[in-house]
Amino acid sequence: MSIQDQTIGKIRQMPESLLHEVNDFIDFLLMKHSAKNWELWLQFSESVEIVESDFSEYLSNLEDYEKRLMRGEIQW
Repeated sequence: MSIQDQTIGKIRQMPESLLHEVNDFIDFLLMKHSAKNWELWLQFSESVEIVESDFSEYLSNLEDYEKRLMRGEIQW
């Protein structure tokens, strides 16, 4: 029995609720092993990290602004 047959057999035994995750993982592996797609994924991942770091700075600045507003240091 080939590894492909073994894998398909395991997938057939899985509950329906897990099949979406398996499908997504297979897509990820296929993308990872395509050099061009992997480079795009890395660029996207870096962009997400930048956006998330900018957002966390935004939140801390917003919290600081709210505190200063409550203390009356600044006005709306």
